[in-house]
This record gives sequence, C-alpha cells and structure tokens, in this order.
Amino acid sequence: MKDFDSWNNLKKRIDARSDSDRVYFSEREIWWAQIGLNVGFEQDGKGELVQRPVLVIRKFNKRVLLVLPLSTKHKPGNRYYFNFVCPDGVERSAILSQLRLIDIKRLTERMFVIEEKIFLGIKKALIDMLSERFVEHSSPQQVG
Repeated sequence: MKDFDSWNNLKKRIDARSDSDRVYFSEREIWWAQIGLNVGFEQDGKGELVQRPVLVIRKFNKRVLLVLPLSTKHKPGNRYYFNFVCPDGVERSAILSQLRLIDIKRLTERMFVIEEKIFLGIKKALIDMLSERFVEHSSPQQVG
C-alpha cells in the first residue's frame, strides 16, 4: 500500500524550496528527481526521498523541463523502453511512455551527461512513438 500521506508532506516541503536553492540543468543530463508516489501504473520514485533518475529531454526555461524516468529493468522488444549504458557502466532504460513535465524543485543531484548519439537515439524513439500514436488515431476532420 502506498503511503500517499507521507509523500504529500514531502511534496509540500519540495514545493516550499527557496529560489536560492535553484539548480542549473541542461538537456542530456541525468538527475535524481523526487517524482514521488503516483497513481496506478505511473512510474514512482523509490526510497525515503521517493526519487529516481530522470533524463532531461527538453529545457523550456530555467524552471521547467521535460524528462523521461529511467529504470534498470529491461524489456527487450518493448518499444516503450529505450535501453542504453550510462557513463557509470550501468544499463538503464528510458521509459518513453512515462514522459513528463517537472519543475526544477524536484531535482536533487546531477548524476552525469549521456553521449549525444544515445540522446539522439532516445529522442528519435520518442518522436517515433508519439508520431505513431497520432497517425493511428487521426481521422479527417470536417470544418463547418
């Protein structure tokens, strides 16, 4: 059973962080992020700080970023997972289906930067996944 009450108390402390605690981040970086306890099959953080590594996909401004949660679980043949080896030698998977927007207040510690070639592969896989879904569900719309 998930302890949503404890997560809610921690989330209040995260939200109350001062702007002077602001971190500086860039695309291609992997950070520990407090993504919390979530509903259903949404990816949760782990441990006391309910965090997990995330890959910065897009920086919108100095406070908001688009990230992919990472996992050490591999699902060969699953198009929603992009497997790669991080600079620390650990095999991880970017969970493409869990793309999310977060505030920098959730970031706790920068881990490392991934190679540009890997990053471009992840972005391509993400774009392909999103494009495929739009094509499958699009239909001509009548105007008027």
